[in-house]
This record gives sequence, C-alpha cells and structure tokens, in this order.
Amino acid sequence: MQKALKKRMKHETTEKKKITFITGGARSGKSVFALKTADVIGKIKAYIATAEALDDEMRERIEIHRKSRGNDWHTIEEPINLLSLFESKHSEWDIAVIDCLTLWVSNLVGNGLTDEAILKMAHNVSEIMAKSGCSIIIVSNEVGMGIVPDNPLARRFRDIAGKVNQIMASTSNEVYWMVAGIPVQIK
Repeated sequence: MQKALKKRMKHETTEKKKITFITGGARSGKSVFALKTADVIGKIKAYIATAEALDDEMRERIEIHRKSRGNDWHTIEEPINLLSLFESKHSEWDIAVIDCLTLWVSNLVGNGLTDEAILKMAHNVSEIMAKSGCSIIIVSNEVGMGIVPDNPLARRFRDIAGKVNQIMASTSNEVYWMVAGIPVQIK
C-alpha cells in the first residue's frame, strides 16, 4: 500500500492543494491510511482531533493515538469550532488531518445544535477547506450500514452524520472507502 501511495502522491506538493475524504466502518484502517497519506504530502502536519477525553478509557485511546503519530505532528484538539480553526491556522500547515468528523457531529448534537445549524456549519467548513492553503484529509465513520437505531437520538445522529459526510465528500477531490485496511477509491 505504501509504495502505491507514494507513486500516486509523489508530485502532490507541486499540484494544487486538495481535500481527501476517507470513510468506512470502525477499525477499518481509516486513520492509519490518513496518516500515511499525510506523511507523503507534507512536512508541516497538523492533526486535528475532535475527540474529547470524557472518561479514562477515552483518555487512554487518545494517548495511544498521540504516541503512534510521533513528534512530527502538531496536534490540535478542537471538538467544536473547525471553522474558526481553519480560518486562522490553515496557512501554517502543508497538510491537516481531521480525525474524526463523526465525533465532531456527535459533539455538535451533544451541545444542543439543531440539524439545520449542524448542516450550515458543515457547509461553511467545507467551503473554507476548499479555499484553504493546505491539503486536508477528513476521516469519518460510515454509520448508515447497520440496522436502524431503536431510539430517536441515535436515528437523528445517524441521519445528520450521513448528511455531513455527503457534504464533505461532495467538496472533496478524492474519496476513499476503507475495507479491512484496504483503501478503495470511489471518487
């Protein structure tokens, strides 16, 4: 995978900056693929973490992820305001990885935002990313392939996450579906 990735991305830095959207199921290899792709694209790398350490298990997961990235990443924890982050910081990076969009949507729902407000934020973020001075990789879970959730909040989350994924995928230059650690390009 790494050899093919390097071949595909070798002239990336001389081309226009682009947005890559990576989706798939839990533990499908999305984050690993995103980080490997970012390593090929640029030297100044930002990892934008949307997760919040709300319990000990999540704190441990975050620490494991941080260690696995190494020291050559600028880690920015931003669970809510991706728009102002990109407005103010995008010119500082060659590549930014947002991991993950699904948690961002969950954070917005948990903060009481309406579906309309979340979709407007997603549109605004996608527009600012399209104008950004850096390449961007967006990681997001595909949440719509399981059974229909049994409660209104879970159904709402599934529906809004799917719509936000569609917004980001439509703005992206490339879209990948991850299956068992294998990236399948679908756009």
